[in-house]
Amino acid sequence: MSSLLALPDGRHLDMRARALVMGIVNVTPDSFSDGGDFLSHSNAISHGLRLVEEGADIIDIGGESTRPTHTPVDAADEKARVLPVIAALAQQTSVPISIDTMKADVAEAALDQGALLVNDVWGLQRDTRMAPLIAERNVPIIIMHNRVQEDPSLDIVCDVLDFLSRSLDIAFAAGVRHEQIIIDPGFGFAKTHAQSLRLLRELHRLTILGCPILLGVSRKRAIGFATGQTDPKQRMIGSVAAAVLGVQAGASIVRVHDVAPHVEAMRLCASLLSDGGSAP
Repeated sequence: MSSLLALPDGRHLDMRARALVMGIVNVTPDSFSDGGDFLSHSNAISHGLRLVEEGADIIDIGGESTRPTHTPVDAADEKARVLPVIAALAQQTSVPISIDTMKADVAEAALDQGALLVNDVWGLQRDTRMAPLIAERNVPIIIMHNRVQEDPSLDIVCDVLDFLSRSLDIAFAAGVRHEQIIIDPGFGFAKTHAQSLRLLRELHRLTILGCPILLGVSRKRAIGFATGQTDPKQRMIGSVAAAVLGVQAGASIVRVHDVAPHVEAMRLCASLLSDGGSAP
């Protein structure tokens, strides 16, 4: 498994010193935690720059909510939401920008505006043009496990491994290089709370796929289920704790709403997990 991800501009994402922190910018009216907070372009741009100041290693910009009751958005509307934000941030910061979309058309337009990674919540299994696009543009791709609906009877770890293995097959068939792929177990996506927490406990099993692991536990319902916090914005402490456990189990990137505390936690993790015990 490579700890260096090549970006199309010649730089690399370096996961050797510590787990990286991906900051979330949702340009949506209906995301589960911050829907509507950053729907205006100016608010989204300001928020992205604030996350950079807090130490984000990557900024992930999305224009379509993926919450269970979300309203689907067509490609034109999604592009109208995210492209001005991506273009502005690409001009104002050197921090790599990721586009969070399942649509190849949106991903391509975002890459043209300065995005350097693609985050596909359906793991290349919804839009048949996505994998060829990733291969052509030679950008890192995050492939996430997803399902249409919950099934409490599933062995969720086996289901995640099977799904991601299919996604890898699709990627390789299109010419995507293994060292450009990040995997995401899809914490909270069409999973019961028990299944999500089991995924966190057994995250180390995903290392068999040989790809860096991204963990997106921030403010999720399963965190609230475990901590008793019903308001997503009050789940920061539980989110940090889950992220720390995830890094101990093998995660290389954490996708979060609250960047500053996660950066501090990742620095502590790196110090504790390193042989010398020195701060990164």
